[in-house]
Amino acid sequence: MGDLPREVKALLCVRVLNQLGAFALPFLAVLAGAGRAALVLAVFGGAALVSRRAGGVLLDRMAPRSVIVLGLTATGVALLALAAARGTAQITTATALAGLAFELYEPATQEALARHTDAARRDAVYGLLGTSLVAAGAAAGLLAAVLLPLGVRWLIVVDGATCLAAAGVAAAFTGRQPLRRRVRDDRWRPPGPLVRLTAAGTAFACGTLAVLLFAPLVLLERGAPPWLPGLVLTCAAVLAPVTGHLGRRVLRGAGTERVLAAGSAVLGALALVMAAGRAVPLTVAAYLAWAAADSVLQGRWPALIADLAPAEDRPRWFAFHGMSWGVAQPAVPALAALTGGALATGGAVFLAVPPLLAAGRLAQRLKITARTRSASTEHTTNKQ
Repeated sequence: MGDLPREVKALLCVRVLNQLGAFALPFLAVLAGAGRAALVLAVFGGAALVSRRAGGVLLDRMAPRSVIVLGLTATGVALLALAAARGTAQITTATALAGLAFELYEPATQEALARHTDAARRDAVYGLLGTSLVAAGAAAGLLAAVLLPLGVRWLIVVDGATCLAAAGVAAAFTGRQPLRRRVRDDRWRPPGPLVRLTAAGTAFACGTLAVLLFAPLVLLERGAPPWLPGLVLTCAAVLAPVTGHLGRRVLRGAGTERVLAAGSAVLGALALVMAAGRAVPLTVAAYLAWAAADSVLQGRWPALIADLAPAEDRPRWFAFHGMSWGVAQPAVPALAALTGGALATGGAVFLAVPPLLAAGRLAQRLKITARTRSASTEHTTNKQ
């Protein structure tokens, strides 16, 4: 991080600080209780999906720094309200407010990083963000283990406090970036390349969540001792920064889209190994290999969006592509229930990513060829 711009360092610190308290969501169902857990989770998922889109809309009207501070502050306040809520109506309302604020800062963070880094360094910067969040998540898990005996509401209080602290750091240490005013176009539609990348990103998100959400359960079902899943997740989180750094060094100069396609195929194969293998040691080894491969891909999706998007539309590209994770969150449990095998489903959707990316590249080449031929024909006609 030594030679990174000051603003980039500040943004990374903001996100890491926020991630240290980001353990409330997995315990939201615990707070809600068995009778209303499904309702509360559905409300949160729908609100978070709207939040990501709203974050892109706000970037048309506010500078990234302002959106980041607003989003983190609103999330912190909503979480504190959720911790104090009692009864179905209060908990559901506070959950909706938390969901609506939850993703506001995400497109703004991606946009701010894109503004402060050149194309040659974006893979490394976005990758550093991803691996830093994984490492912070491991520390958050340890903190949650300490706080949980005090009650789930203390987890939410600490989560809200870290959001407010991160907002303070963002306000104090990130630079004031000018608002890039653009002509508003209410008829804006996502272009074909963005739709194609979002479809591929949704498949990738579904595969990732299928493995992350269900691998611990699969280990326990196969006879692993109760302490093993937590140890495996911690080992994977510690391993990720190292393997991610080594992978980026080895693949330096490789095309981002090709790395994503090849990496998704590797992740799919490893997920299928986890699904097919019944022995606990094989499942653990495959999961750690999966985590290592995943760490190499950290940050490559936003880096690809930042490179391909026109500068004036980049916030909207980030917001639209980011909805892939919002779609994946409710889709994965449903897919797992329909297919009866979450890890096999995860492997299958990972393997769908390379064809989706390849189909888009082929369509783009065909358009370019058709455009070239049309121009050549017009030129020949004009000469005649």
